[in-house]
Order: sequence, then structure tokens, then C-alpha cells
Amino acid sequence: MQIEIQGELIDVFVKGTYLKRDKMAVAVVGTREPTRRGMEMAYEFSFELAKRRVTIVSGLAMGIDTIAHRAALDAGGRTIAVLAHGLDRIYPAQNKELAEKIVESGCLVTKYSEGTAPLGRNFLARNQLIAGLSKAVLIIEGKERSGSISTANHAANLGVEVFAVPGSGASDKLIEEGANAANSPWDILDYLSHAF
Repeated sequence: MQIEIQGELIDVFVKGTYLKRDKMAVAVVGTREPTRRGMEMAYEFSFELAKRRVTIVSGLAMGIDTIAHRAALDAGGRTIAVLAHGLDRIYPAQNKELAEKIVESGCLVTKYSEGTAPLGRNFLARNQLIAGLSKAVLIIEGKERSGSISTANHAANLGVEVFAVPGSGASDKLIEEGANAANSPWDILDYLSHAF
């Protein structure tokens, strides 16, 4: 199917249902090895946003992504998992059950046809799609050189607002460079209500 991203139609493969309301989405991303605080923040932000009909977009990776998807489901909300491979496999394998739950009330989205393996270069393209599907990108926690920074850079290039929770290398660097500090879900909800 085709999804409109920043005014451009992009061909993607979808499993589950992509709804019109999913245009009001926020990407929640971060490290695969979060601290306890990072886990709590990822859950709180994702849960509160999803409870208020904001779709949560993330990359189905271990760590922050997994928590973001779970929190959205716990809130009875919608979530989209963006994959770096074909729909015929789930990576990491530990998230197979989570992916099945996401399909029930949201969807899996990928640029890659079935049979495509999760190669390193595909993750950068996945990060661009995560940013493109969202009205804002929230970096919870990460290192100064990480996939989180790549997603934030894609967001900035697409004109998507970037938020970061202060307190990690990636977040503090992004805030220094002009990203919005996000101390509570209301910082993002306020932005969405005024901008859209």
C-alpha cells in the first residue's frame, strides 16, 4: 500500500491496519539497554500519549522500543512497529508475540519485501520511516553515537519536531543542538494540540 509521508506517497508493506487517525503519531525510540529511569520514562510517555489517541511509532527493537509498544497496548491505544526486514520474519525473535499483539490493534510497516533479512544498512532506512510516520520524535535515552541520533537527524531533515528526555548522552546532545526538552508527556501533548 501507499502511505503519505510529509506530502509524498511512499510504497510500504503493511500487516494489520493503518488508519487515518495514525497520522497523529509520535515516535518513541531509544537504547536497547535502558536504565530503570529510561524504562519508566518510555512507559509513562507512551502510555499517556496512547491513552489520548496518539499512535506510538517505534522500531520493535529490544529495550525502549519494546517498552513503548507495550505501553501503548496497555493503554488500549494504537502502535505501529517499523521493521528493517520483510514481513515474513520478526527481528528480534523474542518480540514475535509482541508483534502479533501489535497487528491486532495496529500494524507492522516496512519498506522491504518478504525474504529481506535485517541487514545493518536497512536499520538506517527504517529510522527514516519511523520519523516520517510521526508528527514528533521523542528520544528517551541513548548514547551520543546511536540509532536514536540517526532517527532524530532524519526527523530534523523532514521538518518533524524532535523532543528528548534530559539525562543521557544522546538526549543532552540533541537538546544542546536545539531539540525540545521533554520532562513530561504534557510537553508533547501541548505541542501537538497547538501545532495540529
